[in-house]
Amino acid sequence: MCSNYLPSVRQQLLGFDLPPPDFSYGEAYPGRIVPIVTNFSPRKWVPACFGLVPAWAKDAKIIRSTYNARSETLGEKPSFRDAWRRGQLCIIPADAIFEPCYETGRAIRWRIERADGRPMGIAGIWERRLKNDGLPAWSMSMLTINADAHPLMARFHKPEDEKRSVVILPDEVWGDWLRAKSECAARAMLQECAPALLCAVADPK
Repeated sequence: MCSNYLPSVRQQLLGFDLPPPDFSYGEAYPGRIVPIVTNFSPRKWVPACFGLVPAWAKDAKIIRSTYNARSETLGEKPSFRDAWRRGQLCIIPADAIFEPCYETGRAIRWRIERADGRPMGIAGIWERRLKNDGLPAWSMSMLTINADAHPLMARFHKPEDEKRSVVILPDEVWGDWLRAKSECAARAMLQECAPALLCAVADPK
């Protein structure tokens, strides 16, 4: 699970064939506005709320429980199933994600990033609200998979908890993810990231 991350800075995003974001953003927590690229509007960075707001939501409280979505139950959970069934896929660029490590006996924040310093492309789903009702126009959720056997990601979260990881897409499948035409095609890309591509270090606040 990931509730805190660093969206890729503008300098990093200049490496993509897209205009830079025209809005401000910073370190992300649920409810913050962050850049994403969607299969609805793949030629620009969209300002999205970190935490999916489904069409039926009446207020923003739901964001507290929708910033991550379990890939195994995407088609079943009311908060996520419409976006998933409609194939509303996005990529969330991140310079680093933060997770708690309990190996010392207490929670220490760790920073996880790509070893080559490039942005991570995290797989997500998006929603868009067409009415102006005070809720975010765009919102997103990061997709997660089981990480019990992952050499790095299994080190995080409480010892008794299932280990989960966001889906970090390989660079070469970013386009395939946004162009996925079926649930089967999308699910085929929900894979663990190769451990050698990541590095992690304690980064307490």
